[in-house]
Amino acid sequence: MVAARTRVALLGLLAALAWPGAALAQGWGTVKGQVVWGPEKLPEKVKANIDKDKEHCLSKGDIFKDEHVVNPKNKGVRWVLVWLTDPDSATKPIPVHPQAKAALDKKPVVIDQPCCRFEPRVLGILEGQPVMVKNSSPVSHSIFWHGGPLGPTDNLTIPGGGQRTWANIKARPLPIPYDCSIHGWMKGYVGVFKHPYFAVTDEDGNFTMARAPAGKYRLLLWQDTHGWVVQDKKDLKIRGLVLDIKADSTTDVGAVKLMPRE
Repeated sequence: MVAARTRVALLGLLAALAWPGAALAQGWGTVKGQVVWGPEKLPEKVKANIDKDKEHCLSKGDIFKDEHVVNPKNKGVRWVLVWLTDPDSATKPIPVHPQAKAALDKKPVVIDQPCCRFEPRVLGILEGQPVMVKNSSPVSHSIFWHGGPLGPTDNLTIPGGGQRTWANIKARPLPIPYDCSIHGWMKGYVGVFKHPYFAVTDEDGNFTMARAPAGKYRLLLWQDTHGWVVQDKKDLKIRGLVLDIKADSTTDVGAVKLMPRE
């Protein structure tokens, strides 16, 4: 009986070690921070050229280009995609808390087009997580995926009230651009990851990732107009920030400045 229990325990240990997301005695913590506009002068708001379906598209007011969405009250930058990687290799697996993955796994995410804008404009998903693109407006829109060799590369019209769903989208180093081929100002991006440690900054530039693995990891930050947020503009290969995530506590990276390209 003792020998049988020993064999069962050994098999359990081997199974845990074989799972790339598992870690013995792994601690977990929370990562939070804020992305802020670096220059003193805030970017100007620029109106988009609304050249189709004007009556509907302008029914709620002017539509502005959203390359820069900065809160004038605190300089927080919205729509910045942030995620964790191994500090030395962006492709190396990192430990994953089972509950963190279960909170997203197979749960569909929704992109809507209610009034001539994509909502949300930027999002992150887990590899294989379904993406439903719907059109809750009365006019036709489209979704044009620019997924490259990994796909998707569809360009489909979605009539008012319609929807389409994509599954099995593969993880990749950079977000997938998508746009509406009917309304040229409508653009968005989706990051696809093999782990659940990603976030998109809110209207105040804030982000939070819960149940993150304790230890040293790199925090990557990406904004569609400026690309990677770097530590040192003299060395553009040093991307993001290396963090020492503390177990059972919150690691606050503070305010990370987004500097526009020169």
